[in-house]
Amino acid sequence: MSVFARLVEQLAELLQPLFHGSAAAAAIVLFTMLVRLLVHPLSRASARGQKARTALQPKIAELRRKHGKNPEKLQRAVLELHTEHKVSPLAGCLPSLLQAPAFVLLYHLFSSTEIGDRPNELLTHQLFTAPLGDRFTDALTTGGVAGLVYLGLFAIVTGVAFFNYRQSKVTLADSAPALDTPGAGAITKVMPFISFFTLVTVAVVPLAAALYVVTSSLWSAVERAVLYR
Repeated sequence: MSVFARLVEQLAELLQPLFHGSAAAAAIVLFTMLVRLLVHPLSRASARGQKARTALQPKIAELRRKHGKNPEKLQRAVLELHTEHKVSPLAGCLPSLLQAPAFVLLYHLFSSTEIGDRPNELLTHQLFTAPLGDRFTDALTTGGVAGLVYLGLFAIVTGVAFFNYRQSKVTLADSAPALDTPGAGAITKVMPFISFFTLVTVAVVPLAAALYVVTSSLWSAVERAVLYR
């Protein structure tokens, strides 16, 4: 973790002339964008896979008519169709899974009072006077600028969540035949609301990790608008 801490500190030093006291926060935003840029090829592949699954709708509809009374046979036929056309229903999960280590590192980095037997100096950094190691509960106690910072983050995340909600509803409606497998009904109902859980994440993690979540969510919204247009 000390190597990762040095990386954040070096990025903050580079950005210091532009962002001054918020340089570390800017470094986290830049780091998040670099991570998202690295996984962007997988996001493009995921978008192509989604379009391919949508294109298979007529064939899946035919399989439903043919095997509608035999759920097991229908599921097997749909999986065989996906395999034949090299379409993976789980491909869309890869970008999120590969980002998880970066988020976990940030979370632990700004939750630790010491790094390598030395005081964690990153905890002294701020975003507009809001300490990067503090949480929403701390902002509620102190109020002032820290509270305004969190209000801004919640506003951004809520806007992105509503956008993702609408996009997910459209995507799931387009691919409904492909989701005709056991348990798919529950997934279809819950999936559009997943983005709103980001609000909970922002509220409970350190501000530095919340910045990662908000930046990543914004990137996802823009990426989705471009790739799924």
